[in-house]
Amino acid sequence: MPIKIYTGKLLKKTFVYSIIVALSLSVAALSVAASTVKAEKDDTSIDKIAIINGSVITREEFDRELNQVKQKTLQRGQEISSTQLEDIGNKILENLIDLELLFQESHNNGIKIEKEKIDSEMKSLKQKLPNNDEFEKLLTELKLSESALKLKIQKGLAIQELVETRITQKIKISDKESKVFYDTNPNFFKQPERVKASHILIKVAPDAEEITKSEAKQKLRQIQQKLNKGEEFAALAKEFSEGPSKTNGGDLGYFQRGQMVKSFEDVAFALKPEKVSDIVETQFGYHLIKVIDKKPETKIPYEDVKDNLVQHLKQEKTKQEVKMYIQTLREKAKIEKSL
Repeated sequence: MPIKIYTGKLLKKTFVYSIIVALSLSVAALSVAASTVKAEKDDTSIDKIAIINGSVITREEFDRELNQVKQKTLQRGQEISSTQLEDIGNKILENLIDLELLFQESHNNGIKIEKEKIDSEMKSLKQKLPNNDEFEKLLTELKLSESALKLKIQKGLAIQELVETRITQKIKISDKESKVFYDTNPNFFKQPERVKASHILIKVAPDAEEITKSEAKQKLRQIQQKLNKGEEFAALAKEFSEGPSKTNGGDLGYFQRGQMVKSFEDVAFALKPEKVSDIVETQFGYHLIKVIDKKPETKIPYEDVKDNLVQHLKQEKTKQEVKMYIQTLREKAKIEKSL
C-alpha cells in the first residue's frame, strides 16, 4: 500500500476506475462491460462463451480482452505459459460475467444514462489523444467501432451509478477507524530521509579513453578553484555543467535513497549542508555535488493524511461490499459457460 495513496494522489473516480475498484480484479481494466446480446433459441451464428440470464457474452468479446492482456504482457517482455494463459482466460470470463450481472442489476434498479453524459465521456476520452487519427487507431487496436465504445461507456456509467447508490453512499468511515489504521500502520506514513542537492556534471562515457577522463577531471578541478575563490556554485553550474539541471543552477531538488545512482547518493547523504564534495564518478561522468538541505525521516501527521486515508478506506470497504453483492447476484442468476 504505497504512501502516495495518502498524500493527495488518489486516482480519479472515472467510470473505469470505479469498476476496477469495485471488483478488485486486475484484468478488469481491459473491459468496461461485456458486449452482450440476447440469446435466441434458434441463433447458431453467434459463438457464445457464456449466457447470463439470457444475455450472451460472445467469443469475440472474450478474445478481445484476452488479446489485450497478451499484448500488454508481451510488451513488458514477459512470456505467458499455457497454464498462465488458461488462468488468465478464466479470470477474464469471470470478470465479464460479474460486469454483466452488475449491468443487469442497474437496469433492474431503473438506472438510465443520459446521452449527454455518454457524449461527455467520449469527448473526454478523445481529448486525451493527440488527434482523431490516434482515436481511430485506438478503436482499431481494441477492435471496436465508435458505437460499440459508446455502449461500453453507457454500461460502465450504469454500473458505476449502481455501485455508488447501492453501496458506496452507505459506507461511512469514522474518525476512530481511520485513526486506528494510521496508528497501527506507521510504515505507510513514513517520509524517508531526503537531501536537497545541486551538482555540476562533466559528461564522460564509461568506456571513454583515459585521456578523455583526465580532461574531464581537469575541468572540474578548475571549477573547484573558482569555488575556493568564492564564486557561486549555481552560477558555475549554469556556465559549465553538462546536465539538464544546469538551467536551474544544477538544482536537483529533494530526493531520497534509491532515486539517484548509488555512488552519487552515497556522497550526497554523507555531506553536511552547504558542503561541496570532491570529484564523484558515475556512469554519466564526473560530478561536484553541493548539499543544500537535509530533512530527516519523519512520520506524516495524521491531520495531513486524514481526508485521503478516509477515502482510501472507503474504497477498500467498497471493494469488499461489491464482492459480496456480486455473490448474491450470482446465487440468483442462471449462468451457463462454455469455456
